[in-house]
Amino acid sequence: MSSPFNTDEIMKMFGSMKMPNVPDFQAFAEAQKRNLDALTTANKLAMEGAQAVAKRNMEIVQQAMGEMSQAVQSLATADGSPQDKAAKQAEMMKAAYERAVANMQEIAELIQKSNGEAVGVLNRRFGEAVEEVKGLMHKG
Repeated sequence: MSSPFNTDEIMKMFGSMKMPNVPDFQAFAEAQKRNLDALTTANKLAMEGAQAVAKRNMEIVQQAMGEMSQAVQSLATADGSPQDKAAKQAEMMKAAYERAVANMQEIAELIQKSNGEAVGVLNRRFGEAVEEVKGLMHKG
């Protein structure tokens, strides 16, 4: 089945259009390609960041499960008075809480870094695009 769009006809139509505000259509088209390239790069960085966050989150969960299993086993086999066991349990809970906070901070930093890189690509391209448009307008 053929496409409902005839590329040659579309190009002729654009070629016959007078675009007084865009004297250099080729430069304009190249700028649009750079815009798409920047968007593609930003999306790729965002996806890589999301994958890194998911991977690290899974590692954290696996580590926490292992530590929890070890803690339960340690408490079950611990000798000492009920007060000693309670003190040991409180120490383990404190350590687990501190690790959880550190892990959340690490994940937040990974997300912030990933988002910052993606937004940085878009911001740089936006600045370049503004300058390109200014340049195109001065040519005309």
